[in-house]
Amino acid sequence: MNSLLNIESKKKALAFNKELHFKDAQYYFQTNNWDSTLVHSMKHLNISTNKELNDYCHYFRGFSFKKKKLFKEAKSELNLISKGFAFYPLVNKTLGEISLELKEFKKAIEYFNEIEKFPLAKEQGFKISAIYQNIGVSYLHLNDFIKAETYLFKSKDLKEKENDNVSLINLYMNIANLYYLQYKDDQAIPYFEKSYALSKKVSDFNKKWDTSLNMAVVEENRGNYKKALLYRKESDQWKDSINNQDKIWAVADFEKKFTVAQKQKEIKVLQVENKLKNTQRNALFFSAIGLLLILTGGVYLYAQRVKSSKIILRQKNKLDELNTTKDQLFSIVSHDLRSSVNALKSSNSKLSATLETKNYDELNQLIVQNSSIANGTYSLLDNLLHWALLQTKQLYFHKESIHLHSVIQQIEYNYKPLLLEKAITFENLVSKSIFLFVDLDSLKIVFRNLLDNAIKFSKENGQITFSANEIDSDYCQVIIQDTGIGMSRNTIDELLQEGELLAKKGNSEIIGTGLGLQLCKQMIKKNSGTFEIESELNKGTKMILTFPKTK
Repeated sequence: MNSLLNIESKKKALAFNKELHFKDAQYYFQTNNWDSTLVHSMKHLNISTNKELNDYCHYFRGFSFKKKKLFKEAKSELNLISKGFAFYPLVNKTLGEISLELKEFKKAIEYFNEIEKFPLAKEQGFKISAIYQNIGVSYLHLNDFIKAETYLFKSKDLKEKENDNVSLINLYMNIANLYYLQYKDDQAIPYFEKSYALSKKVSDFNKKWDTSLNMAVVEENRGNYKKALLYRKESDQWKDSINNQDKIWAVADFEKKFTVAQKQKEIKVLQVENKLKNTQRNALFFSAIGLLLILTGGVYLYAQRVKSSKIILRQKNKLDELNTTKDQLFSIVSHDLRSSVNALKSSNSKLSATLETKNYDELNQLIVQNSSIANGTYSLLDNLLHWALLQTKQLYFHKESIHLHSVIQQIEYNYKPLLLEKAITFENLVSKSIFLFVDLDSLKIVFRNLLDNAIKFSKENGQITFSANEIDSDYCQVIIQDTGIGMSRNTIDELLQEGELLAKKGNSEIIGTGLGLQLCKQMIKKNSGTFEIESELNKGTKMILTFPKTK
């Protein structure tokens, strides 16, 4: 991320301190929270006429979409920025990088060339050597080797003065590949050797792996198989190091947590021992006093016993609640997770059989089915985590003013692939003027579960609609309507019953307990809302949610 942009945008947030949504967007952008950046920047754009701050927000959104790999949306936002924007060269740089990701190499060259036209391009917080390298790489992909060589060597002259070894390794490998593609091995090999030598000075295992693997290929092409074998072994060692690094960090983190837990247990044991010693000393002290004091001591001990009994009773009740939650948890896991795994196992068996028969149409259907089962299992585990946190009162709630239209728009982005897969039409009819006073994370969980169910139980070419009705000045009604298979009155009653889990949903191909809806009900209740269901078999379902509005 560009540090100069962060500094300037923070100054703007302080200068325009009444623009609260811009301030929030800038903070979340600086802390790499891309989803919240998108939400708060949209809130600002909906109400602001300040062109300069709007340009910053469009850049925040474009960069956030780029980080989320939504490149087309990123380009749309960046193209809305005016050319008078102080960081317009940075906009062109970001557009160029997106074009490289999309393999639009000619377009990438146009964006990178535009940067050279700005006299202050070098003061935008990025190095011009990186721009030359990107242009060279683009020409290399277009097989324009002469221009590629020109720009790569321009970058080389600058990078060798910057002493950035990691960046220089990448550049040397690009130059080596440039010559290799032209069968100029004698010119390519020295740059492979340079990149390998530089990799000894860096701690990046990926660079060490790439360079040693390149040297193995070079020696194989030379016919020097002994050296090639040594480089291959080194390459394999670095690859193993990369794979083991994450495991080592995970083990170290586990050991640290385990040690802390053991220390806490030791402290608790010592505290209990100290309490017992204090009690014994007090008993001995009071036993030496006259009959009157003994009587007083007896009354005191009796009171303490009553108090301890109450504490034990409270702890017992709490333990019973935890055991009930645990039993429910095991019941759900043993039923749903086992069913999902069995379904995946059965589907994999069919997949193996289909591979032998080479029936590609059926093979494609089974792959789609496997993906659907895996997604369903992931959603189950996600719901199970949030439900367990909610039951054990560990889930954090923070109510704030939320722009409803933006949240639904974000949920739509997340589910766009599933909507396209079933050719389902999605409509966001919620007014942009509606703000709810709820917890953002729990609201997203509710919308995700209900949208996931709507997609799951809708047929191809169906329709899903989000709309809202402002009941009065205090409450707003959010309606999620689909044209799916619907449900019977008995199913609706079971789902609305408090704490009731289903053995199996109406669609026999989809295994579940209704945990997602139970989680939604509890989170809606936490947000001071209500939940109703209207549905008819084969006609669709309407989920009606009521939430408090921002006053």
